[in-house]
Amino acid sequence: MSVEQESSPDSMETPPIGEAEDGSAGEGSVRASGPSAIRRLTRRCLARWRAIFATALVAATIAVAAGLYFFQYRPAQRIGDAATHQAVQAASEGAVAVLSYSYTNLDSDFAKAKSHLTGEFLAYYRKFSQDFIAPAARKGHLTATAKVLRAAVSEVHPDSAVVLVFINQNTASKEKPEPLTTASSVLVTLTKVNQSWLIAKLDPL
Repeated sequence: MSVEQESSPDSMETPPIGEAEDGSAGEGSVRASGPSAIRRLTRRCLARWRAIFATALVAATIAVAAGLYFFQYRPAQRIGDAATHQAVQAASEGAVAVLSYSYTNLDSDFAKAKSHLTGEFLAYYRKFSQDFIAPAARKGHLTATAKVLRAAVSEVHPDSAVVLVFINQNTASKEKPEPLTTASSVLVTLTKVNQSWLIAKLDPL
């Protein structure tokens, strides 16, 4: 009589949960979970580095902008303001000198006006003042006095500028001793010569 041996549950080897007898299921699980974890970790790192990079980029941009403002824009602005003021002053003084004269003092008045002029306009004024203004002023005892009401820069460059000047000119003569006031405006074109603004053109408007 043969006796059958019963297999005890304790004597049977149970593979670990999730692992087949040949180990194939466990390896698949590792392969499935490993890349996923790496991807999650990579995304987190990239997100952090993007935030850090963006913050650094903003800080660098602010620093560059501040540097440009303090080292380039502000000095350029000061130079521009100074040039604008000089151009307006030169245009105003020059226009007054050209439009002011007295029959009693023509030579010095013309000399003063010519000191504000340059180029072709200087040559034109020299001829016009001697050939037309001087004879008429002496004959009629003319006196003209100009006064600038306001002036504004139309454009300004390192070596040239255009200024709009509004002027009142009082004119008196032997026949009309009571001064006659005439309002006018002129467009003054300036050129920088030896660091001085001089009138190269004067156009009545």
